[in-house]
Amino acid sequence: MPDIFLEDFIIGEVKTFGSHTFSREEIVAFAGEFDPQPMHLDEAAGKASLLGGLAASGWHTCAILMRLICDGFLLRTASMGSPGVTENKWKEPVRPGDTLTLRRTVLESRTSRSKPEMGLVTFRFELLKPDKSVVLEQVCVIMIGRRNPGARLA
Repeated sequence: MPDIFLEDFIIGEVKTFGSHTFSREEIVAFAGEFDPQPMHLDEAAGKASLLGGLAASGWHTCAILMRLICDGFLLRTASMGSPGVTENKWKEPVRPGDTLTLRRTVLESRTSRSKPEMGLVTFRFELLKPDKSVVLEQVCVIMIGRRNPGARLA
């Protein structure tokens, strides 16, 4: 049963959730299955690339982002899916041994005009290194059910 609804997301609110440490084995395994570019599979190829060393696939970091979102709060919400990601930026390489934490900022929250039983919340999700540098930034809209669909929102 969800215990987080549209009304619980306050514009401007910032929270952090969970963390994940990337291992060399995990980076290479993900790349081997889903993104077999040389800079994600081999140290020498990574060093010769623009990334300057073995680095996780951006899609790997997105998958970890989704896991941290789910574990952090989404599985407890009245989530109704998402119409899409509006922005995705890979800002720094993710290396073996990097530990990343999720930071969530609520950018916008509003009731749907066509489906008043739900609302749309726009989030900025960021994966941060311990020094607070951002390696991944994503802006995403999630459809979330209202606690009391008949009530007016302020």
